[in-house]
Amino acid sequence: MKTPLRALIIVLLLASCGGNSSSPPRDLDNACTILRERPTYHRAFKSVERKWGVPIHVQMATIHQESKFVSDARTPFRYVMGVIPMGRQSSAFGYSQALDATWDEYRNSAGRRNAKRDRITDATDFMGWYMNITRERNGIPLTDARNQYLAYHEGHTGYARASYNSKPWLVGVAAKVQARSFMYRDQIAACRLR
Repeated sequence: MKTPLRALIIVLLLASCGGNSSSPPRDLDNACTILRERPTYHRAFKSVERKWGVPIHVQMATIHQESKFVSDARTPFRYVMGVIPMGRQSSAFGYSQALDATWDEYRNSAGRRNAKRDRITDATDFMGWYMNITRERNGIPLTDARNQYLAYHEGHTGYARASYNSKPWLVGVAAKVQARSFMYRDQIAACRLR
């Protein structure tokens, strides 16, 4: 085997052994562990809190529900007759599970043409932008994780029409997001972060 080919094989093998950048933090039930393990998350959350006013714990609880902190999360495939794949359930992608059209609206409105849904800084900025529109249109405080989540899931118009009332499962999920946000809030208050 020639030396350049051998070197290429070694480089590819070493690269394949690296950690998966889309893998979530190890302990999703501990905000302090998440923020210590992923300092880029902490910087992104703090930046959005300063810029948009959305508390860190609300951002974290929403991302937990949407993607479990998996950067390239996607919705499952739909199947016909249980076996023939017919595409994904929606275009939701990334940490924030933003839909294609909403993501494009954000990039145009915020002037962030190069923003990517699988980059934590962009995904959190998107959430800050979206939740501020929710506050303006629907009067939901940025600290209200439950109702912010309902509007995030149903859209601003769907929330205004209370479409979530016909989805008891979604109301239950929103209650879990609120409970997790309180848990994260209390944990963050007690941990020492720089």
